[in-house]
Amino acid sequence: MVLRRLLAALLYSPQLVERLSESKPIRRAAQLTAFALLQAQLRGQDAARRLRALAAGPAGSLGRRAARFKDTFTQELRRGLQDRPGSPPGSQRGPGANP
Repeated sequence: MVLRRLLAALLYSPQLVERLSESKPIRRAAQLTAFALLQAQLRGQDAARRLRALAAGPAGSLGRRAARFKDTFTQELRRGLQDRPGSPPGSQRGPGANP
């Protein structure tokens, strides 16, 4: 409790915050953070640009891909449910059911 108050008092001290902001490790951390944010923004813009180009491609291309994905997913799900061995013991009862 005392340590928490002491730490809070130090962190809310404008002089300490200013001195820390001028230190080399804090400046480097800020540079790395800014670099990571800029890279994430650029990659997000690139991904959005590629998605727009894909959607603007040949008419129905994206729709055909989505339909094919849905069909494949449904087939795999049905196959997985059919190939599954018997249900595990106790799966017929709810979580609060007594034996």
